[in-house]
Amino acid sequence: LTPILFLLFFSCQMESKPDLEALKKEVEATEIAFSDYSVANGTQAAFVAFAHENAAIKRRDTVIVGIEGIRAYYGESSLLQSRLEWKPSFVDVASSGDMAYTYGKYIFWGLRPDSTEINNTGIFHTVWKKNEAGEWKFVYD
Repeated sequence: LTPILFLLFFSCQMESKPDLEALKKEVEATEIAFSDYSVANGTQAAFVAFAHENAAIKRRDTVIVGIEGIRAYYGESSLLQSRLEWKPSFVDVASSGDMAYTYGKYIFWGLRPDSTEINNTGIFHTVWKKNEAGEWKFVYD
């Protein structure tokens, strides 16, 4: 009887391992939804909507921390119009299933008040964390 109780106890204590491939697909879908939201609703709205409460973004030589800081940063733009879109080319998830990172290419277009255009392309990288509600939110961009 003791070996059976021992096995029963430890089998109840073991947690099932997360399905990392399914989680990678979740993170990829979230990254794509983030970009789509940016195109449809603007960069500020997207970065606020997809940010973890303690998110940080690095822009040039500054790190902006927290949703309100991110909102303020994107609210300071002097551009008349802008469009930021991107697509992940790589996704990985931690074995714990609650952290992930992505990278890929982005395209930015903007229109200054003097009607000159800005066109930038580059590489983005995002760190994701699953929140208590089970949603992927970025913690670093």
